[in-house]
Amino acid sequence: MTSPIEAEDATASVALDEKTATTTTAADAEKPVGRSPGQLMWMRFKRDRTGVVSAIVVIFFFVVAALAPVISSLYGKNPYTLYAQEPDYPFLLDDFAMPTGSFGGVSGDFWFGVEPNLGRDVFTMLLYGMRTSLFMALVLTVLSVLTGVIIGMVGGYFGGKVDYWLGRVTDFFLSFPNQLFFIAFMPIVTALFVSPTDETPTYLRAVAIILVMWFLGWMGMARLVRSSVLSLREREFVEAAKVSGASRWRIVRKEILPNIVTPILVQGTYTLPSSILSIAFLSFVGVGFVEPTPDWGRMFAVGAGIYEQDPAFMFFPGIAMVVFVLCFNLLGDSVRDAFDPKTGR
Repeated sequence: MTSPIEAEDATASVALDEKTATTTTAADAEKPVGRSPGQLMWMRFKRDRTGVVSAIVVIFFFVVAALAPVISSLYGKNPYTLYAQEPDYPFLLDDFAMPTGSFGGVSGDFWFGVEPNLGRDVFTMLLYGMRTSLFMALVLTVLSVLTGVIIGMVGGYFGGKVDYWLGRVTDFFLSFPNQLFFIAFMPIVTALFVSPTDETPTYLRAVAIILVMWFLGWMGMARLVRSSVLSLREREFVEAAKVSGASRWRIVRKEILPNIVTPILVQGTYTLPSSILSIAFLSFVGVGFVEPTPDWGRMFAVGAGIYEQDPAFMFFPGIAMVVFVLCFNLLGDSVRDAFDPKTGR
């Protein structure tokens, strides 16, 4: 049998263990939880209403562009058919080849109206034009960012003659007047692969536009990355990695690259909308996409010729481009503020 003294000691021990467990649980609950830089960035970004709304709008544009064939199929029209010549729409255009309806022919059948002279559907032209511009700009941005990061990191980390000659190459490309170079060089690129008597395929025009713009689109990123690497390569953690025997590749990949992700990401968010504007500019001046490929810039070129007779034709493409470029620039500002620990937003 257990004596009263032993029973009392056992009871006291159990009570002490329960009290200790309760205290430990409370201490664990009050202990601050550590968060990664990505989690902190996401928390700061979620508090920025402008950034969240801009991100939603940008994602919406990309989703609509990706689903353009599906939307067009459900809508029942496409950007290539000349509906003014279809028997179902005998009075779509008037005697001056202008839309007969109000505001450019907006109706239940044609949500954004019809194109003057040819009678194509503006809504599907805008969908496919967004698809063309957005995904070409996305490819161009990825190529420009990768090229600029590689050249900037090599020059900034190795320094010396490597940095000098890469810097001179960058200065040489920066000396080109971009828009004039685009206009002059695009016909040369297409002429290298297609006879002047043949029609240039659309895919070849797309490749030529990407090559020409990539050729002169990486220098800003390269300079930004170089300056960031120069400020990091002499820091204590980089020197410690060198002393520990880490290879150059490991130092660049593990020590330097994670610390320059923020400026790269922010610069990339500014590069994409500017690429869209440049692609639209090429089509607007006639050296980018041509008939019948739907494109934002080509829609502006058509609208510029008939804006006095039908100003509504440029309304929807213009609003769409302004909204997208504005929201993407605001998104870039919000991403920069979310990554910056010194900002109060």
